[in-house]
Amino acid sequence: MSDNQLANKSQAWSALFSEPMSDLVKRYTASVGFDQRLWRADIAGSLAHAEMLAAQGILSAGDHAAIQRGLHEIAAEIEAGQFEWKLDLEDVHLNIEARLTERVGLAGKRLHTGRSRNDQVATDVRLWLRGEIDEIAGLLTALQRVLVEQAGTHADVILPGFTHLQVAQPVSFGHHLLAYVEMFARDAERMADVRRRVNRLPLGAAALAGTSYPLDRERVARTLGMVDADGAACVCQNSLDAVSDRDFAIEFSAAASLVMLHVSRLSEELILWMSQNFGFIALPDAFCTGSSIMPQKKNPDVPELARGKTGRVVGHLVGLVTLMKGQPLAYNKDNQEDKEPLFDTVDTLKDTLRIFADMLAGLSVRPDAMRAAALRGHATATDLADYLVKKGLPFRDAHEVVAHAVKSASRQGVDLVALSLGELRAFDARIEADVFDVLSLEGSLNARNVLGGTAPAQVRAQVARHRARLA
Repeated sequence: MSDNQLANKSQAWSALFSEPMSDLVKRYTASVGFDQRLWRADIAGSLAHAEMLAAQGILSAGDHAAIQRGLHEIAAEIEAGQFEWKLDLEDVHLNIEARLTERVGLAGKRLHTGRSRNDQVATDVRLWLRGEIDEIAGLLTALQRVLVEQAGTHADVILPGFTHLQVAQPVSFGHHLLAYVEMFARDAERMADVRRRVNRLPLGAAALAGTSYPLDRERVARTLGMVDADGAACVCQNSLDAVSDRDFAIEFSAAASLVMLHVSRLSEELILWMSQNFGFIALPDAFCTGSSIMPQKKNPDVPELARGKTGRVVGHLVGLVTLMKGQPLAYNKDNQEDKEPLFDTVDTLKDTLRIFADMLAGLSVRPDAMRAAALRGHATATDLADYLVKKGLPFRDAHEVVAHAVKSASRQGVDLVALSLGELRAFDARIEADVFDVLSLEGSLNARNVLGGTAPAQVRAQVARHRARLA
């Protein structure tokens, strides 16, 4: 055997090539440095594949037993940190297969019957991502629970609600937090929907055209839990699509981007509320940093980083879309580039959800600062207009009357509620002493006692609904 042939022995296609791959190309094309995290999925897929091959009479009982034993031993080696990952073997699949052959001999070489790395990697990524989605679902639930409990605690706390970052109307702080619960609940629904399309089996599509071996692909799908709500096997139905599809990764990344978008919106508010210009909240010290030069500073680094990491996750989504947009059928080496952005998206999202649940559980609220801010912006002006409408004035006319009243209060440097009854009646004689019940912050909140409204009674009802949903 020539030196070139010896150098190529580690490659799965060595017999065809007359010279070894250069070290630069090895490093450039290898994925084992990052795809080794797929090892559990790879072993699970191989065990299911081997079991099916044996059941179909393609693999002998002895070879099947040897493969099972060898794969379990390899799993133990990896768990113990004793497995040697080799760059020459390119990826997680060839590393495990080579080690299996070392352990069990020819049986290890028979494992790859009826499959290709193309359908193998597609299966591994789907299995891995399915598990990650399940973990993310749990983290979304945990974050929602924290927000729901904070909302229940602060149902009566009055916060100035903003539009255009201008004081608009008073709202319950609990109501405001529940808006994010709704967002994260939709995120959880999206993740569950994505999971259904992730949970489909490509294995058995082989390289691109299927295989001549009598595989039972539905059996493998059932073994791996790739079934629908009725227990029917979920199998990719077209071999070309099975090996080349990365829609599921793009779809997951889109759902993850929306989660991070919602985190980023919340982050922006936490940053604003914590600033001295607002002073509405305080974040726990454990989630903030100081300044190397200004000893008075307490910086909201976690929300700021989450806001920044949102761009990172959205960037991965754009990268995956761009990766796939020009690919012809079927599998192309480009698809190796799906893993690092997908892995980083999962890691970033999980870390962010964990840290936000912990941080928000320790959130401190400053009701007096919130109330003072609500009193500075004529937040109950709409309530006065509604009051006049109920007295018989058309809304557009009521709107005009209240605008004049607000202008007068602004000139005096006071809130609308500080005007006397006489001053208010000068704008419209329909105004009576009961107007002050309407103009109070509490009156404004309690008046909005409709489904989805900000009245504390509605907030408590929503808190009870979410607690039951998340139990």
